[in-house]
Amino acid sequence: MVIELALYDEVELKRPHPCSSRSKRFQIVRLGADVKVICLGCGNVLMIDRDKFHSRVKKVIAHHEAPLMPYYGDTGKQE
Repeated sequence: MVIELALYDEVELKRPHPCSSRSKRFQIVRLGADVKVICLGCGNVLMIDRDKFHSRVKKVIAHHEAPLMPYYGDTGKQE
């Protein structure tokens, strides 16, 4: 089963991020061959291979129009 993903979707992964908040919630900030996500607990950015990411996603929580946390990505600062 392939889950449909879009930019800025909030997803829940099967395992928590090993940060102090142990959050399972992430937001997608880049889609391509790799998926770039932000941990909504600590703000760290992770790059995960798309196939591995699809196997780790538990569910899509919500669709958003913009990032939930400040993110300084590939193109510089966002406003």
